[in-house]
Amino acid sequence: MHTIDWKAYCADGTKIDEQMLALPTGATLRVITFSPAQQYDRPVVLFVAGWVSHISGWREVLQEMTRDFTIHYVETREKISAQVQGKAQYSVEEIAADLVAVIEHFGLQQNRYIMFGSSLGATAIIDSWYRLEQKPLALVLVGPNAEFRVPLFWRVIVRLFWPGFYPILRPVVKWYLRTFRLDLATDRAQYEKYSSILDVADPWKLRKGVLSLSRYKIWPLLPQLSTPVLLITASRDKLHEPENLRRMHHMLPQATLMDFETNSGTHTAAVVSAMRDWLQSPD
Repeated sequence: MHTIDWKAYCADGTKIDEQMLALPTGATLRVITFSPAQQYDRPVVLFVAGWVSHISGWREVLQEMTRDFTIHYVETREKISAQVQGKAQYSVEEIAADLVAVIEHFGLQQNRYIMFGSSLGATAIIDSWYRLEQKPLALVLVGPNAEFRVPLFWRVIVRLFWPGFYPILRPVVKWYLRTFRLDLATDRAQYEKYSSILDVADPWKLRKGVLSLSRYKIWPLLPQLSTPVLLITASRDKLHEPENLRRMHHMLPQATLMDFETNSGTHTAAVVSAMRDWLQSPD
């Protein structure tokens, strides 16, 4: 497994523990625990990044958050670091089941932890909430996907395409993203981030993931989610469909919506500052 300098992603003096966590779901996930140099009376953060994303995209957020929060950073089962036994699936439900198992492993207690996630990670957090015996104090969700719009022609291509030919298909995927789903003039860094992720993604996991995610919708789960939620949106990020975030805001019983305009804006230290302020008065 590629060695990563975790110190680059946390505040000075942070204690770091990396482990491969074997779960009863059949997945073995890499979890990195960041503990601040000085202990604070703050809830623990379970951090779940987006689909096939890399920790490098969260450098600024983690450097700020690790100043005063203990963080369990979970690399979910579709990440290249994860190992899954048998005929593995990569659906939202499977990822959510892994999160429940991680929470149970660390013994996180009712109202003593926060779940922070982005994109698919945020969607999986919502799905996992209904299975948790020990509910979190709050959810902080950055651009959660309410549904995954995969055009029919892409589903056909993915179903028929052998993953071994992924290097041939990858430039086409990048072209599709920059032409139809991303606004390069507004936030070119978002495209560059996703492009680099696609370069190292596991094509076998990608194929299974796309096919399962294309059928998923979060809407029925929202009205009963009683935990306070901070929704972080980017009104100029077409990929994460800000109109869906506004609809989610209205459907969730206890939700606050904050707009950081661009995807890059949602990956800055300002998000952590907003989270700290919101936690003081989540109502």
